[in-house]
Amino acid sequence: MLGICRGRRKFLAASLALLFIPALTWLYLSAANFSVKPLPLSPLEPQSSTLVGGAGERQALELRVREVEEENRALRRELSQPPRNPTHTNHHGNGRHGNQSHAPVVREGSRHGEAPKGAATGNSSDCVSQPVVDKCETIHMAIVCAGYNASRDVVTLVKSVLFHRRNPLHFHFITDSIAQQILASLFRTWMVPAVRVDFYDADELKSEVSWIPNKHYSGIYGLMKLVLTKTLPSDLQKVIVLDTDITFATDIAELWAVFHKFKGQQVLGLVENQSDWYLGNLWKNHRPWPALGRGFNTGVILLLLDRLRKLRWEQMWRLTAERELMSMLSTSLADQDIFNAVIKQNPFLVHQLPCFWNVQLSDHTRSEKCYKDVSDLKVIHWNSPKKLRVKNKHVEFFRNLYLTFLEYDGNLLRRELFGCPSETDHNSENLQKTLLELDEDDPCYEFRRERFTVHRTHLYFLHYEYEPSADQSDVTLVAQLSMDRKSVVQLDMANTKKALVVPAFETLRYRLSYPKSKAELLSQLDMGTLFTFRYHVWTKGHAPTNFAKWRTATTPYRVQWEADFEPYVMVRRDCPEYDRRFVGFGWNKVAHIMELDAQEYEFVVLPNAYMIHMPHAPSFDITKFRSNEQYRVCLKTLKEEFQQNMSRRYGFAALKYMTAENNS
Repeated sequence: MLGICRGRRKFLAASLALLFIPALTWLYLSAANFSVKPLPLSPLEPQSSTLVGGAGERQALELRVREVEEENRALRRELSQPPRNPTHTNHHGNGRHGNQSHAPVVREGSRHGEAPKGAATGNSSDCVSQPVVDKCETIHMAIVCAGYNASRDVVTLVKSVLFHRRNPLHFHFITDSIAQQILASLFRTWMVPAVRVDFYDADELKSEVSWIPNKHYSGIYGLMKLVLTKTLPSDLQKVIVLDTDITFATDIAELWAVFHKFKGQQVLGLVENQSDWYLGNLWKNHRPWPALGRGFNTGVILLLLDRLRKLRWEQMWRLTAERELMSMLSTSLADQDIFNAVIKQNPFLVHQLPCFWNVQLSDHTRSEKCYKDVSDLKVIHWNSPKKLRVKNKHVEFFRNLYLTFLEYDGNLLRRELFGCPSETDHNSENLQKTLLELDEDDPCYEFRRERFTVHRTHLYFLHYEYEPSADQSDVTLVAQLSMDRKSVVQLDMANTKKALVVPAFETLRYRLSYPKSKAELLSQLDMGTLFTFRYHVWTKGHAPTNFAKWRTATTPYRVQWEADFEPYVMVRRDCPEYDRRFVGFGWNKVAHIMELDAQEYEFVVLPNAYMIHMPHAPSFDITKFRSNEQYRVCLKTLKEEFQQNMSRRYGFAALKYMTAENNS
């Protein structure tokens, strides 16, 4: 329907033009002696306040009229021909990393074209259509990512790209060992269709750039974009290079289409730097690296790798860096300084992108000139060290956009690209096969489905320094515990099957002076500031801990399993896992403790350890449990199935669980 409407608009516009242009020509030629204001015949030509009178202006207008008439004759011939299917030839290779030719898709939209030279905002006319991007053409992105923080930031970038994309994607990550471990696990468990990920060891590249002194906070990794022609596969012909602090607000295919606009020896697509850094006027004696005008920002780069290799890019940037470092001594903005120095000497290399492809949110930038409306925004770049705390008139809007993707459920991005073949993912294939075997009419389908769902896993959310202990008694900390009393060693946890019970208490107050000792805790318990956990609503869950005995205990003591016992415990890594059928609220800890008891774990209460539960808003799942009868029915069904499984696995020993449940 959209195509039909556009076709009608084209036909109507063409018809009006065919009638209007000859009339305009006659009017001008017959009224040469009159002084009139010229009409702007192009949306890119500004209105002139000068009256027509000069011979040069007259000849220019006559020439423009003849050009428009010729365009309309061509349009008339095109309209007289029957419609035909568009075709597209890929000019950028067909190797393993090349682009496959499929049915082409023309993407059109407002302000997607390239800005006229010298335009302040970088936005073009609403009438410019996008170049062709094949429907199933793979879009390649290269990202340098090192360390814990960068691996967290890059996920927000990836989610913003996946949210808008309609094409297969291939991510090329240049990473250190930490980021590779994190991102490999993330993408393996994410299982997003039509997404491929390759990793390149950044440690092997350090020698290529370590000779360059760099003051930028990105360190040595901030220089590695210089060696992408050498790092990436030799048959990869073009790539979009992105910083980790980028957020996309549009389909990345629109940026990929800009490669078709490169002309001559243009090999770099860059947005002008939006600060005054390279103008050298920020402070007294400020001496930046050489740049063309304001210079260019390298947070978003379009690289034509095949042409760069032919131009001997490696030799070009190295010679430039060596020459400039003789006087500059070090880089201030990492690779960006060297890119700009090369462009200063070779301006023909750069294809200037409209500034909405890299809206730079650092202090005192001209970024506000890149957009007039939300629809103008394409790529947001948090290139200030302050990141989300940067000063900008519209920073609240940008911050909310970033936080939307930060908190967005990545599982919702596991959507197929219909009509585009993709590599077979056997894990995903097996998962889909298992899910198809489930009965979708089962009222408890969502519970059963969740048991087989593979959840996206992001390892090592925060930075840590880890050194293995000499006695092999390492502990994974999963709650707030005091580790200065190592019961783990005293109770020989490494060689025995024990579950150390940490007594749990709670307060109904949002502010609490946390007790620094057992004596302080007992005092608050006596005053009513603290209670034993779930004292008012579910005493059975922690009653077997025997809080009366704990008050005076000085050594660990053993307790027995009872129905509905769900303490917080510390166990060895090789203990039974949680049963995946219990998701949300209800019976996850109960089932786990029951399994530990069936495998003959001893429950030992620690006499000097404790934890306190703080009040918080009810979770989504407990709200469903309280308000949805079907939720409670399904939970009861799953409990019965779990107990039946226990009977099959443990035989006669499991009868006590059935009996205890019936008596509770």
